[in-house]
Amino acid sequence: WVVCDSDWEAEFCRIAESTKHVRAYVKNHNLGLEVPYLMGSEPKKYRPDFIVQIDDGRPDPLNLIVETKGYRGEDAIAKANTMNAYWVPGVNNLGKFGRWAFVEYAAVYEMEAAFKKLVDDARAAAPVKELA
Repeated sequence: WVVCDSDWEAEFCRIAESTKHVRAYVKNHNLGLEVPYLMGSEPKKYRPDFIVQIDDGRPDPLNLIVETKGYRGEDAIAKANTMNAYWVPGVNNLGKFGRWAFVEYAAVYEMEAAFKKLVDDARAAAPVKELA
């Protein structure tokens, strides 16, 4: 069971639970994962909706930060830009916290196909294991 703040979040939970290679997911509520960003010159904190672990065929899971957005205002654009330009490259460059990616879904009726494609594409990009 997951406590959700919106029907969109509930729909994402249904999708995550029905996707074969999702190892685990959690609603990011009181977990402490907040990302600082600037809205203009004002410092703010972004708390992503979900963290999803995906088995993409590599030894360590892909940690995917998922944001569901019904309306994509200037704040959502600033958050996504921060995640894609700074946070994800930074955490991946450190190499201490696993592999991370970010995705934002703004169309509820396209979310399932887009998420399943993302998982399939991640698995297709994984190195092929050689048989001994």
